[in-house]
Amino acid sequence: MDILVNNAGAIPSGDLWDVDDAAWRKGFDLKVFGYINMSRLFYTKMKEAGGGVIINIIGNGGEVLDRDYIAGAMGNISLMGFTRALGGYALDDNMRVVGINPGPVNTDRIYNMLRKWAEKDLGDPERYMELADGYPLGRPAHCAEISDLVAFLASERAGYTTGTVYTVDGGISARTSII
Repeated sequence: MDILVNNAGAIPSGDLWDVDDAAWRKGFDLKVFGYINMSRLFYTKMKEAGGGVIINIIGNGGEVLDRDYIAGAMGNISLMGFTRALGGYALDDNMRVVGINPGPVNTDRIYNMLRKWAEKDLGDPERYMELADGYPLGRPAHCAEISDLVAFLASERAGYTTGTVYTVDGGISARTSII
């Protein structure tokens, strides 16, 4: 069984006026159309080889719809719909398509976003940890908390799972906040 993991986090944060047209399009070209194009390329090959799994790492911004992450929210919503639509009938082809919506993860990307928000909201980018303190458990997710789910979804233990998206954000989206 073959596995494709689509993972790109390049849609910029910001409100409608912060993200210019070029940045918006560049983010969508890489993430949204990148996932679509990779899936289009590998789905048929994996099906012909006997089956496989496509795992889309999306993001909880599609669950929350924050105006300060408007481009990312729209991109993630698109990918959630894409995952559900493609995955709905994938088992007919011995394929599975699933998604994961991580919240903030302990990577450079989240700290760069926090610095940007701290500068905008607090007037000082170095106050970014004040924003991070508000996360569940006072921290972003550990990378293994996401990668362990990827491994499970890629395994036969998740063999009846397709067309769904798992949110792993410590309950942030249930609180309606991306931080």
